[in-house]
Amino acid sequence: MSDKEFLSWPFLDEDHRQLSTELEAWAEKHLAGKSLDHSDVDAECRELVTSLGAAGFLCNAVPAAFGGNTETLDVRRLCITRETLARYSGLADFAFAMQGLGSGSMSMFASNEIREHYLPRVASGEYIAAFALSEPNAGSDVAAMSTNARLEGDEYVLNGCKTWISNGGIADFYTVFARTSDEGGSKGISCFIVDADTAGFSVTERIDVIAPHPLGRLEFKDCRIPKSKLVGVEGKGFGIAMATLDVFRSTVGAAALGFARRALDEATSYSKQRGMFGGHLADLQMTQSDLGEMALAIDTSALLIYRAAWKKDSGAERITREAAMAKLHATESAQKVIDKALQLHGGLGVTRGNILESLYREIRALRIYEGASEVQKVIIGGLQLQTAGAHNN
Repeated sequence: MSDKEFLSWPFLDEDHRQLSTELEAWAEKHLAGKSLDHSDVDAECRELVTSLGAAGFLCNAVPAAFGGNTETLDVRRLCITRETLARYSGLADFAFAMQGLGSGSMSMFASNEIREHYLPRVASGEYIAAFALSEPNAGSDVAAMSTNARLEGDEYVLNGCKTWISNGGIADFYTVFARTSDEGGSKGISCFIVDADTAGFSVTERIDVIAPHPLGRLEFKDCRIPKSKLVGVEGKGFGIAMATLDVFRSTVGAAALGFARRALDEATSYSKQRGMFGGHLADLQMTQSDLGEMALAIDTSALLIYRAAWKKDSGAERITREAAMAKLHATESAQKVIDKALQLHGGLGVTRGNILESLYREIRALRIYEGASEVQKVIIGGLQLQTAGAHNN
């Protein structure tokens, strides 16, 4: 079992420790040792959402008023859940994460009418959620989006496309961002809920990636949705998207941390058993040095992740800097940890079906989605300059 000493850190409370214990027991029973062949990743993902809902863990993805466990989204609970699930199954982590991200904007900004209809079904696993922000020419540069929505009477008419959309093709609803005015840049973007069976909406392509997940390209052709499906205020969608990512960016780091912990566990166990030069691989100082670097990377990532989550849960309106640091450091460090662990396994590590080979594929996308590492550096640097400017005035 992975090191759980971090649960005693002052960032976490007793209810977080209890969640960790309960989820660990569930994952050990339902995920440990089970090999997913990914021949039908859609069915696997649906099954995982259903199982997580039945076990009550999806309640961590919505507020208490709509079937959740806490009054508002508790980022530490989200992080603990993702970290734990990621140690056992990348697809289980994905299934949980998208329920939260796909409904997060709704949880924080939508009308009670919208929330009362969708969120209890998200918490139970009846509805699968998706977050539709990226476009072919607007990934890291969200403000460059061209998908548009115009108001006609009591309906908005959407036209355009989204791509790299997780759960594209299996989601029951999509949180979609579209331009409602020609102001340009981050201004004039709005947020909507689009049901999967809405006329004019279609999933035109399924995208295969190195770590199999449901992913697709969405198209909107004169797609009409009721005005009541607007989330928040028209024209404030960019702020809604950024506030949502503020919450869930830390959890991407937590998933990377879970992958890294699993890699360290595997490397530690293997090095103690693998015979080498009359002793064991673990006897070599080079191996001990690698394990030490891996452990250091994991603890520093955990400190950044749970600092960001604690600050948000303590009432901070925005944690852009902290979340960017957590996501950047944890994902980049996890890539290095997994690479070291795979190297220690030698040829076994690159053998299909080996856990290290799987982790190597799983970690790569986390350095890209929800803000690529390069974008996180720009965010952190920009905020550093702002802070320095404020201090100099």
